[in-house]
Amino acid sequence: MRIRTLEHRFARSAPRELEPGILYVSMDYATAVHSCCCGCGEQVVTPLSPTDWKMTYDGESVSLIPSIGNWQLPCRSHYVIRQGRVIEAEPWSPEQVDAELRRDKAAKGRFYADDAASKNAPEARSHDPVMSKVQPTQYAHRPKSLWSSIAAWLLGDASKK
Repeated sequence: MRIRTLEHRFARSAPRELEPGILYVSMDYATAVHSCCCGCGEQVVTPLSPTDWKMTYDGESVSLIPSIGNWQLPCRSHYVIRQGRVIEAEPWSPEQVDAELRRDKAAKGRFYADDAASKNAPEARSHDPVMSKVQPTQYAHRPKSLWSSIAAWLLGDASKK
């Protein structure tokens, strides 16, 4: 790996030109973007969702799980971002990549089928007079803004009590 550490920058969106060694994190778009850590300069996009990557911010650094496997890029780099450090991982065989793509497709199918079923269930919306009039897909997967999340945290979000 040419890039050994990534400095995070929270931004609404990623710039057109990515600066090597910077991990741009958009909470508005639930996405992290960086220039490939092998040094090839390719853009690497990691969507943050229950079926894609998960980000941890500990107040000083960012971690992404699972590993980042750039199988579609010519470099085929594979690494983990843990507390801002880039840790090179073993390359995967074509069979391993195919198995992971199948697993990922199945996981997304299960998650979104379960999610759609729960949003379409009449009992899920019948107790709320406002939400009972809303079509289930209207608000599906709409990320909260960073500021509304912070405000909810500071005000002690009543829905979590």
